[in-house]
Amino acid sequence: MARQGKVALPHEIVIHEAALRIRVGDRAAARAQLARLVELSGVDRITVRVIPFDLDGFAGASSVMTYVGGPVPKLDTVVRDAPHGSLLIDSEAQLPSYRTRFRKVEAVSLAPDRSRDFINRLAREV
Repeated sequence: MARQGKVALPHEIVIHEAALRIRVGDRAAARAQLARLVELSGVDRITVRVIPFDLDGFAGASSVMTYVGGPVPKLDTVVRDAPHGSLLIDSEAQLPSYRTRFRKVEAVSLAPDRSRDFINRLAREV
C-alpha cells in the first residue's frame, strides 16, 4: 500500500459496534463499507479491533477520540469530537491521560482475527 518512496505508517483502529451498525446508505452500501473494513484489516500495518455491545470493561470511554501518535510522543495529538465541533489536544500534560485511555480501550477490544469475524457476521446480518 505504500507509494513509491513512502513508508506505510501503522494504523490501529478501534471501532465500537454502534458505529458499525449505523447505516448512512442502503443495505448494499452498508455491506460494501463493512467489506472494505474487512479488506483493510488484512493489510499489513493496519489493525482493526471491534468493541461489541456485550463486552465488559468499556465503561467511561463512550465518546469519539482519535489518537494520532508517532515516534516522538510529545508531538502526539488527540482529536475529540463534540456537538460544538472538534477539539485538538496536544498538551504534554494531557496526552498521557488520553494515551492511557486508548490503551485501555484497545486492551478490552476483540483481537484482530475475532474483530474480522465479527464484522463479517455483521455484514451477513445487514
